[in-house]
Amino acid sequence: MSARLVLAGSVIVDMVMRVPRLPERGGDILASDAEHVVGGGYNVLTAARRLGMPVVYGGGHGTGPMGDLVRAALEREGITPLLPPRPDRDTGYCVALVDSGGERTFVTASGAEGALTGEDARVLAAEPRAGDLVQLSGYGLAYPESADRLTEFAAALPEGVVLCMDPGPLVADIDPGRLARVLARVDWLSCNRREARLMTGIDDAAAAAGELARRLSPGAGVLVRGDAEGCWLVTGGQDAVRVPGRPVTLVDSNGAGDAHVGAFLAFLGRGADPLDAARGANVAASVAVTRRGPATSPTAAELAPLLAGNDPLAPLLEAEPAPGD
Repeated sequence: MSARLVLAGSVIVDMVMRVPRLPERGGDILASDAEHVVGGGYNVLTAARRLGMPVVYGGGHGTGPMGDLVRAALEREGITPLLPPRPDRDTGYCVALVDSGGERTFVTASGAEGALTGEDARVLAAEPRAGDLVQLSGYGLAYPESADRLTEFAAALPEGVVLCMDPGPLVADIDPGRLARVLARVDWLSCNRREARLMTGIDDAAAAAGELARRLSPGAGVLVRGDAEGCWLVTGGQDAVRVPGRPVTLVDSNGAGDAHVGAFLAFLGRGADPLDAARGANVAASVAVTRRGPATSPTAAELAPLLAGNDPLAPLLEAEPAPGD
């Protein structure tokens, strides 16, 4: 069986507004344009699926206009949700302000995706099988109605299932004991430089990556994403290695980190070694930031021409994509 990516995260609706700058406190500013798009964990799912990896959405989704948008987007990508719609609430949303430099600032209101029930948790726990990769977001560990159940889910994952965690912007709001318990099971930790600094108090990305690796179980790896600078990779107890990025003109960084995570896991799941997977993820994220919107990851056909002909990733992109379920 092909390795699958099981997302134990949250797919939400992004209300994206492009502004020349963030308004001052108490002020207002006119957006040049605005749109509703599906984002959050959807970006990870689409990034992996577009590179040929079967994916499963194991998070919640609600009943209402936001939930309808989520299910329509999943259907367009050929993704079937594992859980039924939550009848008593809608999916949540995130207001994303993207400034003229392409940087984004978020405010999130959680909904059904942040309220995992006991039955939801049982269905999710039964899904991962040996060889699968599970992606967990720190958002789920910060939501009061899902944090405990997702912590138990992560800690109880069977051997042979690879767990990747992205702590996310709310990492400072996660209960330290809960976070430590999940990190004890993590096989891969992928975060950006801000999150690495919040977790370690260290500004230098390479040093922060090394410190994070020392906090994980032996054999676990760390990726610290550095946007245009690429990323820093720690594996096997070695020193951090910088994996250079691909220079591009930034248009919109919304969803870039998710694109990186999804591509990295897709390459790992298709047999790439971590260094090559990180390099491929850098290229995928560099394409994503040249497009407006959150779910802008490239397909295998779009990514292949950006790699050298003898690149070890090239055969993985040429391989026949596995079915979605």
